[in-house]
Amino acid sequence: MAERYEDPHPGDGLVNLAFAGTGALVGTSLAGSLLPDTFGIVHAILAGLLFVVGTGALLWAYALGVSRSRAVVVTLAGLFFLAGGAAPPDTRQRFRVALAVQVVAVVAAAAIRPFTEVAFGILAPMFGLGLMAMWGGRYGLFAAKEADHRGASRS
Repeated sequence: MAERYEDPHPGDGLVNLAFAGTGALVGTSLAGSLLPDTFGIVHAILAGLLFVVGTGALLWAYALGVSRSRAVVVTLAGLFFLAGGAAPPDTRQRFRVALAVQVVAVVAAAAIRPFTEVAFGILAPMFGLGLMAMWGGRYGLFAAKEADHRGASRS
């Protein structure tokens, strides 16, 4: 299925946004771990912002998936995790790498500085998940539905 995409892939802006958010999150995770009194609140605010944006993107992606399900067979794994050929391998890999880096950075920071503002960082990976789902909702490839003629004669 990946051969149906042109270069550059659609939705590269979402991938770039995921990496920009990941970079900012890693930076504040590191700064918050080293200087929690100075950068802990900055990290918590960024994590909260990324959580809100990611949650909104996830809900929007779900609505897109529901809308597209009238014509195609949208799978949850394909929509939210780009599995099953819903995305080209390089796009899927880039989103998954961004999500994995987000998870590792915030869990490490929270483990180093538990019970501080830095621990709020564990909310932030919703950003990566939400953008991945948004890509699946907008650009994902899913199989077309077969026509169902059983209920057509009922009035």
